[in-house]
Amino acid sequence: MPGVRLVAYSDYLCPWCYNASVRLHRLEELEPDVEVEWRSYLLRPRPGRQRDLERFRAYTESWRRPAAEEDAGSFRPWTSDEGPPSHSLPAQLAAKAAGRLGREPFRRFHDRLLRAYFGENRDISRAEVLEALWHELQLDPDGFARREDPALLRQVLAEHEEAQRFGATGVPSVRLAEGDAVITGALPLASYRRWVERARAAGG
Repeated sequence: MPGVRLVAYSDYLCPWCYNASVRLHRLEELEPDVEVEWRSYLLRPRPGRQRDLERFRAYTESWRRPAAEEDAGSFRPWTSDEGPPSHSLPAQLAAKAAGRLGREPFRRFHDRLLRAYFGENRDISRAEVLEALWHELQLDPDGFARREDPALLRQVLAEHEEAQRFGATGVPSVRLAEGDAVITGALPLASYRRWVERARAAGG
């Protein structure tokens, strides 16, 4: 049976992307012929003015909603004195650098970024935080510097533009790799599985 490839557009500062990540990883475990490719989407594409920390803490109370869903990530409203995060790009570039090391290093770093931000209240827009996470996972110590490669920046921006061309107005958004229709929102795991079943039937 041919495999089913999904493309997921995601931002590391999006709580619903965390839930989608948990569910899509679970989908890959339950459906061995499914492969998910993670691509960048930038909710905060560039640094803006420094946001007020107390207002940011109040905003993170809204994380209780995705946390209450089934098959959710681990969320904790912000209690740290770090942050708020400045913009989306630093985490995306570090994840792309991990991807240069292979699929498994990317997945581990991808998961660690989401857990660090939403579960541990760490500012993943700071280089020192990203580097600490990188070394915690014992990834190639020379690989972290690759996040400064201009080619990775071009890749992130191209993926963001690609998502918009396909009609993704927000994240998470997922499409079949061979298709051009995106579904936006963190669907229940059962919905992703039904989508895969339909894709298999169409492919057959």
